[in-house]
Amino acid sequence: MKNTPNRRNLLRVRAQSDRGSALVEIALSMALLLTALFGVFAFGLGGYSYFYISNAAREATRYAIVRGSSHTKDCTTPGIADCVAQTGDIQTYVRGLSLPGIQSSNVNVATTYLTNTGGACGTSNLCKVPGGLVQSTVSYSLPLFIPFVPQKTMNITSTSQMVVSY
Repeated sequence: MKNTPNRRNLLRVRAQSDRGSALVEIALSMALLLTALFGVFAFGLGGYSYFYISNAAREATRYAIVRGSSHTKDCTTPGIADCVAQTGDIQTYVRGLSLPGIQSSNVNVATTYLTNTGGACGTSNLCKVPGGLVQSTVSYSLPLFIPFVPQKTMNITSTSQMVVSY
């Protein structure tokens, strides 16, 4: 078949109508690809953060179990760090661990002293003796940054429980 003027015009019109379509396709596919990629990174950071938060929970519990009532010295004397660990002391200790990639201001610690049967002890120092239990719960609010998704936070929590040793 010979190229007639009408056929040439038809090919030219088709070529002109496809202009820019590759740019639109790339823009849409890159947006989806980047959203998925940043989502994978965000959840990877969540797993990384969970590892460090669970380690922080164990460290908080260890800090409390070695500071039981039988290990107490005169807490009014400056420089004595062997006093019974209070919740504020434990939170300060955990925030001071300077965990890599973790914002310490988003870390919260709740410590509970329990009887050796697991019942709540309250504010009494009776449970802070060897054989009593300490339970520390560390929570962390991880900010997620995923493009095209409203900014949210992932709450990560880990609990550790050990027996008071001193």
